[in-house]
Parts: sequence; C-alpha cells; structure tokens
Amino acid sequence: MNIEISDTAANRISQLLEQEDSKETLRFRISVFGGGCSGFQYSFTLDNALNADDQMFEKNGIYVVIDEVSLGILNGSQIDFVEELGSSMFVMKNPNAASSCGCGNSFSL
Repeated sequence: MNIEISDTAANRISQLLEQEDSKETLRFRISVFGGGCSGFQYSFTLDNALNADDQMFEKNGIYVVIDEVSLGILNGSQIDFVEELGSSMFVMKNPNAASSCGCGNSFSL
C-alpha cells in the first residue's frame, strides 16, 4: 500500500507543525469517514497518537499517518496542497474515488 506526498503538501505540513508546541511528537493524520454529500469524506488532523493499525509515510522529514481501513480506500492516492485565488487546502487525488463533490472533501467509491 502506498501514498504519495507532494513537496507542496510536505512543506505545508512542516509549516503547520512548526506552529505547534509538541511538534516533535505530532504527525499529520489522514482518515476517511462515512458522510459528506458523496458518501465518504477526508479528515486531516495533527495527532500525537500512533495506533497499532497505523502506517506512516515520510516525505522531507514529515510523517503522514493513516489507519488501515482508511489506507485501503486511499491506496495509490496523492496528497497535495493547493493555493488558488481565495483559498488554500489539502487535496486528495484518489484513483479509487468514482466521483467527488464540488468542494473535493467528499467522494464515493
């Protein structure tokens, strides 16, 4: 199972971690939950926990953590950070998603 982390996503995650007091133990967690307008939605959080079913992915010294169930849905995906006029956000490019909503945070399989 594999996740690709773009350089822009790794840089943004690094910036977010630098703003935190406990940055040495924080990791960027990606999860998938049921819900949203298309059936599933992505969740991006900073987390100190490392669970038994978590897998870690490293890029430029930052770590992304994904639980086993979410990784099954995200396998082969790329996380990117996009800055556009009026917005900036993490974006998942998920080859397993059949469709997604207009905001990009919700998808179906």
